[in-house]
Amino acid sequence: MLPCLRSRDPDVREEMDDPACDPATLERTYARFDLVNAIVSAPRAVYREWVRPRLRAGGTVRLLDVGTGGADLPRRLLRWAAADGDLRVVAIDPDPRSIAYARSLPPVPGLELRQATTRDLAREGERFDVVLSNHVLHHLSGVELGAILADSEALLRRAGVAVHGDIARSALAYAAFAAATAPFEPTLLRGTFIRADGLASIRRSHTARELAAAAPPGWCVRRGIPYRLELVRRVP
Repeated sequence: MLPCLRSRDPDVREEMDDPACDPATLERTYARFDLVNAIVSAPRAVYREWVRPRLRAGGTVRLLDVGTGGADLPRRLLRWAAADGDLRVVAIDPDPRSIAYARSLPPVPGLELRQATTRDLAREGERFDVVLSNHVLHHLSGVELGAILADSEALLRRAGVAVHGDIARSALAYAAFAAATAPFEPTLLRGTFIRADGLASIRRSHTARELAAAAPPGWCVRRGIPYRLELVRRVP
């Protein structure tokens, strides 16, 4: 039975956010993010639109990945960027478990992993050409959302861009994810939080109208496929 998705449910919890969750299950979840995000997060489109044009303009491009989890997105971006220019990525997450997992993987040239928040980097005076996040916004309260958007603006260089990608909440998105993951729950997704947490994520996510209403002036919401939203801020 589908839950009511007419309004956002900020009280539903994702199991991987629990500090006491099973560490082995959490590690298997991080390991599967690469596959799942390749399907649901359109990373190639993110690279083509927001990263590659800056690389081809010349010079070193600095990119910040916020809430990196297992750091699957920056690893993909660096692999694709090898043919287009010089990309350097700082991947941050406040959760020590995710940074520990990401550091356990083989190192990638150009990737720096830090247990930190956007506020930490803004206070340090860091600046980036691109600030990205993937599936982070739905984890945040209203106050936290405002803070991370303010930090994103402070972290951008001139002509920089911030792009926060997330799920667009809808009954269709929920039903599609439930149906697509059900056959793999006993096999590929066995022993992970991905299916349960993915469904919880959709319930916590915004619609385009809700996200636009929550964002400060200067930010715009773009719709993507499948069931994606991008909250974008460009610096002139």
